[in-house]
Amino acid sequence: MKRIESFFTALNISASGLSAQRKKLDAIASNIANANTTRTEDGQPYRRKLTVMESETIPAFEKVLQKSRLQLEVTDRKHFPFKKIVRVYSTETRGVRAEVQEDPTDFRRVYDPTHPDADEEGYVYYPNINVVSEMVEMISATRSYEANLSSIEAAKKMATEALRI
Repeated sequence: MKRIESFFTALNISASGLSAQRKKLDAIASNIANANTTRTEDGQPYRRKLTVMESETIPAFEKVLQKSRLQLEVTDRKHFPFKKIVRVYSTETRGVRAEVQEDPTDFRRVYDPTHPDADEEGYVYYPNINVVSEMVEMISATRSYEANLSSIEAAKKMATEALRI
């Protein structure tokens, strides 16, 4: 029974990692698309989006299953020939949570008096976005996403092989 819990724990953690990396990729895509946006709806330049990730407590699979409408039953006690079934389930597993925040750093100030958004001195404020850095972050997030997918595939393969025994 502990092995089954480990399987679902691995899936829970990898799924939270997939979700976090997806948020990061969305923020990066938004940053790249708005790298030269000098005016948004509030009249300010676009603010770079940052993804902050931290450890999170997520409910174990069994807990979620118990809250669902699906109720599992033991069909026959002979299926479990042990004297006593000890179920050691954790109440929570650890995962990752991603939160998208705005970058508080100053905007880039570029002298361009012909730009329609230039101030009285002829300077235009651009988002503090370095497209090269954003591309590096995108590659990193993509690799992390792929690693979580590989982890899920490995857990599925182990479960399949365990069922064949």
